[in-house]
Amino acid sequence: MVTERKQLNRKWLWLGAVVVLIVVYFAARSLTRDRLPVRAAEVSQEPLASTTSTNGKVEPVNNIEVHAPIAAIVKAVYVQAGDTVPAGKLLMQLDDIEARAKLASADSAVKSAQASLEATVQNGTLEQRQGVTAEIGRDKLDRDQAQHDLDALIKLSATGAAAPSEVTAARERLATAEGNLHAAEQNEHSRYSPAEVARAQAAVRDAEANRQAAQQVLAQTSVHAPSAGTVYSLNVNATEFAEQGKLLLQMADLHQERVRAYFDEPEIGKLAVGQPILIKWDAKPGKFWHGHIERTPITVTTYGTRNVGEVLIHIDDVDGQLLPDTNVTVTVTTASEADALSIPREALRSENGKTYVYKIAGDELKKTVVVTGALNLTQVAILSGLRNGDWVATGTTTGQPLQEGVPIKRFP
Repeated sequence: MVTERKQLNRKWLWLGAVVVLIVVYFAARSLTRDRLPVRAAEVSQEPLASTTSTNGKVEPVNNIEVHAPIAAIVKAVYVQAGDTVPAGKLLMQLDDIEARAKLASADSAVKSAQASLEATVQNGTLEQRQGVTAEIGRDKLDRDQAQHDLDALIKLSATGAAAPSEVTAARERLATAEGNLHAAEQNEHSRYSPAEVARAQAAVRDAEANRQAAQQVLAQTSVHAPSAGTVYSLNVNATEFAEQGKLLLQMADLHQERVRAYFDEPEIGKLAVGQPILIKWDAKPGKFWHGHIERTPITVTTYGTRNVGEVLIHIDDVDGQLLPDTNVTVTVTTASEADALSIPREALRSENGKTYVYKIAGDELKKTVVVTGALNLTQVAILSGLRNGDWVATGTTTGQPLQEGVPIKRFP
């Protein structure tokens, strides 16, 4: 009996040990494996600015482009890209033979039109006027002779020495002579009609306009700087042929520049004139320029695969280092709060139109609805739902989803 009782006690002892081990195992598992490892962030108050970034391109406020006025060979180039030049400096010389020939032809056309106008206004050329004067003299002699013949025949007819038919013929000759004289006198004073005079005047104006255009083209073959600035683009070299209209060079005052930025359509409604801008150029790491919005979009256009609005940005601290056509990154501050209650943006969740976070309550997560305010790339302002000093979960270290009520292990 005693031996059997000892064996039974030994069995119960082993069974109790197994139960204890099982309890310890599940307790340890509950305290380790079942606790969700989460990253945590504290709710704090700090200045917060809502910003949006996009790309833009630097451009001169007053860009000067010089194009070839005619097809010509570039005889000489007197500047290099990057040169700063004063107003009036000779930058380039084109071959002007063709331009001079066109000017000579235009000048000849002006003189010809002026001579035609003079002849029209003075009722003909000198030769024509002299011819008319001589013709009037002859017509007067013919008229006088016809009158004399008629008078003689009338006297003879009274005595019966001349037939009535001869008198009639004499009267007709006199009428013809008088008609010829009258026509010649009219021609002396009104050879050309008012419409012909006006046409001659218009021809002179056209010829003079063509001559002026030819003079301008000739002048443009000597390329001078219209104002002081920097030649930032030079597109031809000496001895090179340039077709008419070809862009020869570009220059501008690099201390008067702006940025044309391209904001995506959803961001346009947040923009306003005067909002501050931060400008960054990758070629100058660590250097920034400041500006403000000068003009908001007036339409939406297609830019590559994007629908964007163009924004003009005034550069407040332009220093001549930003080159025209440079691609830059611009960041606009659309809203700011001096003392905002904020959390990291990755802590925000959204479901059924409501925004919430997982608030850390002891060793568990509690789903908490919040109202948000201004935001930037990393932080978001909380208007209600959290207090200063609260902690929220931003995610897990294992990639598992956050869940309400699950025991957690916090990694601040």
